Amino acid sequence: MTTLPAPATRGPSNAQRSALLLLVLLGAAVAMVLLAGPASAAPTAPTAPTAPTAPVVDDGGLDISIGGDSPSTAVTLILAITVLSIAPSALLLVTSFTKILIVLALTRNALGLPTSPPNQVLTGIALFLTIFVMGPVFGDINEVAVQPYLDGAITASAAYDSGVEPLKTFLLDNTRDDELKLMIGLSGEERPADAQSVSMLTLVPAFVLSELKSAFIIGLVVFIPFLVLDMLVSAALMAMGMMMVPPTVVSLPFKLLLFVIVDGWALITTALVGSYG
Repeated sequence: MTTLPAPATRGPSNAQRSALLLLVLLGAAVAMVLLAGPASAAPTAPTAPTAPTAPVVDDGGLDISIGGDSPSTAVTLILAITVLSIAPSALLLVTSFTKILIVLALTRNALGLPTSPPNQVLTGIALFLTIFVMGPVFGDINEVAVQPYLDGAITASAAYDSGVEPLKTFLLDNTRDDELKLMIGLSGEERPADAQSVSMLTLVPAFVLSELKSAFIIGLVVFIPFLVLDMLVSAALMAMGMMMVPPTVVSLPFKLLLFVIVDGWALITTALVGSYG
């Protein structure tokens, strides 16, 4: 019986040996890099702490002084907004605007023209007449209070005390004694020693009541001639048997003619401005 020879075992080839050698060399290089990294990075000495510096305060835009120096722009802007917010109430209560507007409206109604001149025109006329009447008062307030405060010469409280004096003088000069006594009695406060000692809370409503009374007196005087003219026209129409014709339609041209002949607007404007001295 014939026996077969055993197969010869072959060792690794040259390519396998080269790849194995390359892997060994690559692993050794990586190990050398990892070991050399921490050793090469020498520790640095800690730096000494620096002394803290003082903060620089820039208060150029945060100056809110209201006395001693001139007030900042922010405070001036706040005061301007405050004045503008109370301007409508001040215009109605402490100026001649209310009286002038009421007299102009009553004159329009006396003529029998409820919409002519329109309300905007009457309001504009009343506003500019108010500025004309109150001009000296506003000038005194600006001179003794506003300009010294803006220049930093006085404080806000001192500016108010100085500025209210010209306004109080104007209110007292145009307030009737009856209305002033009435408001003093209603306020419950002690009777002041003189008129200058009356508080503004009592003086302002007394001035408004006095202005309303004066406005209605002037309106009554304006109404009387036009009322007489209406009665004459009505009597003439009844005498002619024309009862169906409205007297106001016939009397309107005559009232306009009378108002133009006597220069009514000039007379009313002169009376209103002259009533404030």
